Formats: sequence, C-alpha cells, structure tokens
Amino acid sequence: MIGPSATSYQDIKDWTWDDFLPLAEELLAIEVRAENIESWLDGWTQLSRLYYELGNRAFVDTTVDTADESAQERFQRYNDRIQPEFKRVEHQLNQKLIASGLTPPGMETAVRRIKNGIELFREENLALLGAEQNLGTEYNRVLGAQTVEWEGEQMTLRQLQPVLSEPDRGRRESAWRRSFERSLDDRDQLNDIWGRFLDLRGQISANADMRDYRAYKWHELNRFDYSPSDALSFFEAIENVVVPAYERVLERRRDRLGVVALRPWDTQNDVYGRPPLRPFSAVQSLEDKTIDIFSAVDDELAGYLRIMRDEGYLDLENRKNKAPGGYCSYFPLSRRPFIFMNAVGLHDDVQTMLHEAGHAFHTFGDDHLPWAQQRDVAIEFAEVASMAMELLAAPYLSADQGGFYTAAAAARARIEHLENLLRLWAYIAVVASFQHWVYSNIDAARDPEKCDDHWESLWDRFTPVIDYTGLEPYKRFRWRMQMHIFCLPFYYIEYGLAQLGAVQVWANSLRDHGAALARYRHALTLGTTVSLPEIYRAAGARFALDSETLREAVDLIEATIDDLETV
Repeated sequence: MIGPSATSYQDIKDWTWDDFLPLAEELLAIEVRAENIESWLDGWTQLSRLYYELGNRAFVDTTVDTADESAQERFQRYNDRIQPEFKRVEHQLNQKLIASGLTPPGMETAVRRIKNGIELFREENLALLGAEQNLGTEYNRVLGAQTVEWEGEQMTLRQLQPVLSEPDRGRRESAWRRSFERSLDDRDQLNDIWGRFLDLRGQISANADMRDYRAYKWHELNRFDYSPSDALSFFEAIENVVVPAYERVLERRRDRLGVVALRPWDTQNDVYGRPPLRPFSAVQSLEDKTIDIFSAVDDELAGYLRIMRDEGYLDLENRKNKAPGGYCSYFPLSRRPFIFMNAVGLHDDVQTMLHEAGHAFHTFGDDHLPWAQQRDVAIEFAEVASMAMELLAAPYLSADQGGFYTAAAAARARIEHLENLLRLWAYIAVVASFQHWVYSNIDAARDPEKCDDHWESLWDRFTPVIDYTGLEPYKRFRWRMQMHIFCLPFYYIEYGLAQLGAVQVWANSLRDHGAALARYRHALTLGTTVSLPEIYRAAGARFALDSETLREAVDLIEATIDDLETV
C-alpha cells in the first residue's frame, strides 16, 4: 500500500505536505472491509510514523538550541502548514474507521479514544492548535536565554542550581536571589505570552462547544476514568495525608539546620553541613554509570540505553540557549526514543536520567504493537513507567552495585529522593489546582495579578513551614517558571497519580523484586490495548485517588526514610 521509499528521517527531513498527500489520499480512497482493515491500519500507521517523526524532530531541534532561528522556522512551518492538513486527514480516517463498524482485537480502547476525538474535532481549531505550539516555542526561547553572571562567569539558571546545595547559607541566598531577579526581568514578556495562550485556548474551547477549556482539555486527554471533581478530591487527600508528612520533613530539616526560620534557599542543602552530592563531573560518567545501574536491575533494559547512547539519542548536558527541563521524545520512523535533559552534576540529574530512561524503556516495550493507535499510551500510566523506574533502580545507586556513591551517600541520596516525593505531591497539588482555577475562570486569569493572588493562596495551603517573609514577589511570580502551566495545560495531575502507582510497584518489589519487575515490564508492553485501571492492575497497582491508598504510600515512604537514616 504505502511505498517503501521513506524509511529514515533523512528521507523526509525536507518534506512538505505535498509529500504526505499521496499516502493520505491512498488511505482515504480505500473502502475499509474486514479483509483489508489490517493492511489499511498498517498504512495509516506508516503515515503517522512519517508525520510524527518529522514533527518530533522539529520540536527537539527547537529545544536543543533555542537560539537556532532556522529550527524555529522549520517547526513553525510544520505547525502552520503540515499539522493542520494531517489533523484534517486524521479526522477523516477516524471517521472512516468508525463508519466501518469494525474493531480489530486489541483496538477496543483505541476506538473509544477515536470516537472521542471525532466529537472534539473542529476544522476552525486546526490553525489555532498550530499557533498554540508556536507560542510554546516562544516561551521556551525566553526561558532558554536566561543567564546570570556569577563569580565572573556567565551561567544559565540551571548551572547556578548546585550552589543551592552548598553548606554556605550566604552563598545559597545570593544564588537564589540572583536567579529569581533574573527571572523577574522577563515578567512583562511572560505575561504577554500568557495572555495570548489564554485567548487561544478560550477560542479553542468555544469552537468545540465546550463550557470552558477545562472541559475541552479533559476530553482531549481522554480522561474517561476520573473527573475534574475526582481530581479536586485527590488534591484534598494530598492536603490531608501528604502535607502533614511533608511538614514533618521540613520541621526536621529546620531543627537540624539550627535556624529560626526555614528560608527557600534552605531546602536543598545537606542538613549536616556536608558538601552536596556530586555523582559525576561529565555526562559520559552519568551515561556509563546509569547503564551499570540498569544492568543490575535488568540487563535488557541496560541494553536499550546502550543503543540510545551509541546511536546518539541522548542530549544530557546543560548549556546556554538550551530549553529548560527534561523530557523523552520518540521518533517513530527511526523507532528510537530521545532523552533531553540539563545535567549539571547533581543527584537530581541522576533522578532525571532514571526517570526519562523509564519513558524510553516504555517505547521499547510496546514497539511490538502493530498499529500507531495502540501506542497512544495514557499519560497517567506513562509516568508510572518513569517514576517506578526511579524507585526500582534506587537500591543500586551505590558503587558496589555499579552506581555513583558509597553506601552512606547512596542512603543520603535515597532519603533526598523519598523526601522529594512528598514535596512533589504537594507541588503537584499547587500546579494542578492552579490550572483548574485558571481555566474555570479564564477571564479573571487574564489578569496576571489575580493569577499571582491565587497561586500564592495555593502555595501557602500546600507548602508549609518555608518562610517567604519579604520574598512575596518571588513566590507570586513562581508559576511563570513552570513550563507545564504555559505549554502543557492540565498535564500535571498525571505525575501525582502515577507516583502513587509507582510507589505501589516499589512496595511489590520489596516483597519480591523479580515478580514486581516482571509485572512492571509486562505492563509496558500493553500500550493502549487495555483501559487505564486495567494497565495499573497489570503493573501490580491500583488506579486510585483516595486518602487510604495515599496513606499507605506515605507510611512506606516515611518508614523507609527512618530505616535509611540509620545507614
């Protein structure tokens, strides 16, 4: 059906929509019947691979160098000229599949998603969705250009982060203030981008006949198994169960530091005055030792990471004009994942590497599934793949297991990680609650001051103990630095739900590591062939948003911290 000429990115890197069109027209012309539906889905999958390979490569190019104007132009052309045409064809193919009345085995959940997408599709939104992605590139460019002068050297804000782990409190405060002062310089520019995002999203939801953007996004994200009210209940559970535990962590930190007030620059340094953990000085070491850790977990997983390293699918070091954060993308025509991050030699970089490797292993795991629609994995489980890998790999952080540390330093790293899980749940509740308010009150949210007010109220609700007296402008500004709020609306509760699933996988591993790993790896092979609750069960967990399940997880975390303290 689909010609074999395009087999690599090099074959398609200069494609326009005219190059995609013959493939699309061929698929649209076929009458779908029981005897040809599988070959037709094969052709559709090939078209999807070509499209997403080109788009994902174009996006990655804008993040590895935010100052590369040619990359920005390529991505904008893709969003403006190729994406709308593909989405139009995809909608027609979706309609064609549903009209056939056929559901091949393994496509049941995918068909449910396809029906949902048909209901949401609006022709007039195609250009708006492309404009939204272009605006995300503009946001990344602003943050990617943020640098400060520190001790005679120009540094990115990420490169300044290690100072916040140093014993010298004065240096920590100076670095913290310098970083936020630089960010505040972009306040007006970020406010302008924010307003344009809200205008676009308000129009998108109105075009789709949705009461607000939250309702639109809930449908777009295929959230069939929980509602916005369930999400709000989950945040209440975090407030009741997690926040007291996080408060205990912070009170213990304040006591051990011997300070009257715990300030925001007192949260990352060692409480006993030890220098920060420096697991590596070069990314080559990060790559090598992470592979060794995965060899201890499962040698096949280590093999996947070796492939990515050897074939050039890792971009790990921080540098100027690199977009912030970390992610794992996927190039479906090349059949390879790509890991992007901003390593500066901290233990946080090790955690990020383990996390993104979990995503990469997921793409290797479900690569056997024949059709693209079966690999559109629910984000709520995609993050279980990454977060569970952080916990499953944790016992192998010490050098005698192939990792980075002495036994004592490995215990220290694990304590920091587990304490950070509590902090993350609290922060997830802040970010996700903020977005619920924004998109249920979009007219008010167009006023940045009102956003500041609501963000501050949520911060005070979920983040106890840390004293921001005199620092309120920085606290109120902080939401602008969270990429998800601008570029990935409503993509944040997934981290909280997945972390709860990941802790359950980890709990299973404490009873039987081999069995837990086998169930985890089996779940990675399922893609979208089963529902969200079913894939959680396959991994050995419950898909849950309740206080009881959360309390079991928090109790395990606190008990493990107590055990590690003795090391």
